[in-house]
Amino acid sequence: MNLSQYIDHTLLKPEATKADVLKICREAVEYNFYSVCVNAGHVKTVSEAVADTDVKVTAVVGFPLGATTSVTKAFEANEAIENGADEIDMVLNIGALKAMDYDLVKADIEAVVKAIDKRAVLKVIIETCLLTAVEKIKACELSVEAGADFVKTSTGFNSGGATAEDIQLMRKTVGPDIGVKASGGIRDYQTAMIMIEAGATRIGASQSIAIVTQGEADQNAY
Repeated sequence: MNLSQYIDHTLLKPEATKADVLKICREAVEYNFYSVCVNAGHVKTVSEAVADTDVKVTAVVGFPLGATTSVTKAFEANEAIENGADEIDMVLNIGALKAMDYDLVKADIEAVVKAIDKRAVLKVIIETCLLTAVEKIKACELSVEAGADFVKTSTGFNSGGATAEDIQLMRKTVGPDIGVKASGGIRDYQTAMIMIEAGATRIGASQSIAIVTQGEADQNAY
């Protein structure tokens, strides 16, 4: 397997500078990561930096709380695509989900789906650490019904990240044809492989180089 192609090389810290962003772009090209994942304000910089390479550009939307309006999320997504984003990672309306306002949750995702208009891949961040098992299942079901391409565990800005149990539950819920992205707390090769074996088809990580170099060392040991 090509582990690098599972990885969205991620930098979402609010203090990230343009120099920091350009550094992860160089790393993504060198290590052939699938994409660089950044806040929307850095999308144009990333798009220009990875132009003429195979590295894709991922932008987060409604990040990290998911509590902005659907109109705002749709605008963010459209602007990110215009600036060069290939993929959008949007945060689900967590409060609406917990209030069982499922129509609002679904409409929120649909607004972004409509704004994207098939120009980019859409991942929905459900923030698993804040949800019960029943809520995780419902979040996944609503995401699929609304037209999302992926469901994703976490923003990395709350109390917990990805777990194998959550990945298994998400994969079971969405079936084989929807992507599952494990994000949050994945810092080494062993954890990344646990997530992939549990059903993840993408890994979001800031420690991406350590993950792939550990993997290479492990393979070379045999």
